[in-house]
Amino acid sequence: MQRPPRLLLTLLGDYWWRRTEPLPSAALVALLAEFGVSDSAARAALSRLTRNKLLVTSKSGRRTVVRLSERAARVLDDGGNQIFSFGRTSRPWDGMWSLVAFSIPEQNRAARDLLRKQLRWLGFAPLYDGLWVAPRDRALEVINQLAGLGITTATAFRASTVPGVSPEGLPQHAWDLDNLRVRYDGFIANTQRLRDRTLAGRVSPVAALVARTRVMDEWRGFPELDPDLPDELLPDAWPRATARELFTTTYDLLGPLAAHRVRQIIARYSPDLAVHATHHSSELQPDASADAEPAGVV
Repeated sequence: MQRPPRLLLTLLGDYWWRRTEPLPSAALVALLAEFGVSDSAARAALSRLTRNKLLVTSKSGRRTVVRLSERAARVLDDGGNQIFSFGRTSRPWDGMWSLVAFSIPEQNRAARDLLRKQLRWLGFAPLYDGLWVAPRDRALEVINQLAGLGITTATAFRASTVPGVSPEGLPQHAWDLDNLRVRYDGFIANTQRLRDRTLAGRVSPVAALVARTRVMDEWRGFPELDPDLPDELLPDAWPRATARELFTTTYDLLGPLAAHRVRQIIARYSPDLAVHATHHSSELQPDASADAEPAGVV
C-alpha cells in the first residue's frame, strides 16, 4: 500500500474530488486509520502535504481543518486522466519514437533521479545509458519536464528505426515484456476474485474502501511499466485490455460501498460535510446519488 501522504491524496481524489470545503483533520486521521496508519504517521502526512503546498490547513474554532490546494487539485486531475485513460484504446502509430538523451553530473543527482522517475511516468524506458525511448510523441511533455527541473544538458527528438537493425537493438526491447505479462496475469487473477466477491455481495463497506484503493494503486503502476506499445510491436494475446476491463468494472462496483464507508467516518466529526463525500467512476464521472446508501448496506 502507498505511503501515508500519497494514500491521503488518493483518498481525497477518490471521495472528495473537486470539493473545496475543508474537512476536520481528525476525520482524515480516522480515514487513514482504516488502512492501518497510526495517528502519529497520519498527522505527519498532513504536515508534509501542507509543507509541500498540496494541503491548506486552517482553524475553524478550536478545530484544525484541511482542504486540497489548487495545486493538489491539478495534480489529482492530471493523475486521474493518466490512470483512467491508460489502455482505453489502441492508437494508430506513425512508426516514430520519442527519445531523450541526457548527461547530468553526479552533483545534480536529485534532479537526475527525479527526471528518470518522470520519464517512466511518461512511458519512457532506458534503451542505453543516458538514452531513453518511448513509442509515442512525448517530445513536448519531455521539454516541459526538462524546463521544470532546470536541466539544460539534454536533447529530445523523434526518430524511426532503419532496416537491418539487429532484433536485440530494437527500441521495444527497452521493456521487459515477459515480466510485465506475469504482473498483468497476477493482477487479472486477483481482480477477478475481488469482482466476483463484490457481485456476490460478500464485500462490506469497510473492506470495499481498502480493496478499491488497493486495486487502483496496483493499476496505477502499469503506466510506468507498460509503454503503451503499438499493437504491431506487442506479443500475441497481450493482456492489457483484459486487465483494464477488470479494473474499471471492479473499481466502479466498489465505489458506492467505499463512499458509504467514507461518509460514515466523516460523519463522526462533521455530519453536515459527510453527505458531500462521494465517488467518481472510472470515466471520472461523479456519482449522482451520493446520499443514497448502496444496496445491502444497513
